[in-house]
Order: sequence, then structure tokens, then C-alpha cells
Amino acid sequence: MDTLATAKTRYATKAYDAEKKIPQAQFEKLLEILRFSPSSVNIQPWHFLVAESDQAKQRIASALTGNYVYNAAKVLNSSHTLVFCTRTDISAEYLEQLLQQDDASGRFKDETAKQVQRATRSGYVEFYRNELKNLPAWMENQTYLALGQLLFAAGLEGIDATPMEGFDRELINKEFGLAEKGLKASVIVALGYRSDTDFNAKLPKSRLPDEVVFTRL
Repeated sequence: MDTLATAKTRYATKAYDAEKKIPQAQFEKLLEILRFSPSSVNIQPWHFLVAESDQAKQRIASALTGNYVYNAAKVLNSSHTLVFCTRTDISAEYLEQLLQQDDASGRFKDETAKQVQRATRSGYVEFYRNELKNLPAWMENQTYLALGQLLFAAGLEGIDATPMEGFDRELINKEFGLAEKGLKASVIVALGYRSDTDFNAKLPKSRLPDEVVFTRL
């Protein structure tokens, strides 16, 4: 699909057809696109829980109760659901893992280039940790870059998607033991194909006009 047409037609799906499943090869393609999402200094502070079975989706839906119960059906009727998680800190060990992966991927022409990358990335982390004092927010911003990439890629692939921030974070963090893994849940994304009952599919897009959104310098 054309990129502009995708931007104008994709939307947050409100109801899924539980009988329609994303072909496995196409879903794996989406995961690979997600893995290649951009992030500041390639920090990649994310981890993604992938729910394909009904049992796995039910575990996610267990955090969609009370004020969030309206989101449960989206997860349960989706083809697949992802939980986007963000690291709660950046350790020296993780920075070293990133650096060695860069090296294995052939990104350094010599040892000097490797050490420059080491200093640059750790410098960014310490700047956000100690000077701006918003390292967690900076990391979560990167996770949302990955979210945007996935949503647009799904639209290009003809797959419907729903990002959801309406869930009990404490429950889902506990259900999957995220705190013990140095992670926290940031956003849930249901993927699949819309139901004929989805009212949002029939509504026109609404965006502010370009003169409000853009200042042309």
C-alpha cells in the first residue's frame, strides 16, 4: 500500500474478528521490522512479550479489568498481542552487550572507533541519568518510537492494530515478573483483522489542518 494512503486509512481498531489470523510468515516479518526500530544512540531499551495462544492472551487480559475492561476483548479476539516493555535502568553490562553486538555486526573500522562509540553511548546515558534526571522517560520515548514503526508497518501489511495504554501496569508487571527482569510494561498492542462490528472503521479520519500543525520557516 502507498505510504500516504496507509497514513490516511489506518486507525485504532475497536473490535477484532477472532476467526481471522495473521499468516505466521507475515507476523514474523512484523517482529523483524520491530527489532529494527530506531532508537537514540541505538540504545534499544525495550523487550517485547509476544502472545499468540489464547492462554497467553488471557494472561494479558487479566490486567484489563475494572476501568480497563473495555480493552480486554481487543486482546482476546486479536490474532496476536504484544506487550511493549521498557528497561528500568541501563547497566554497564547492558552497555557492554550493545557494544559487542555493534562490533560483531562490523560497525567499527578499528579499535578507536569502538571506544568512541563506547564513550558516546555511555555519555548519553549519564547525561539523562545525572543531568536531566529523566533516564526512565528517555528510555520509554525510544519504546514509543518502536511502537510507531510497528503501527505503520502493520498498516502497510494490511493488518489492523490497536495500541493500548489503558491497563493495570502493576498487575501486568506482576503477571510476567517484569520487575525482576529489570523491565516495566509501557503499552499493549493488539494485532489482527477488524470485525464487521467495528464502528471505528466507518468513521472518517480527523486531524488538525496543516496551517495549525506546521510552521513553514
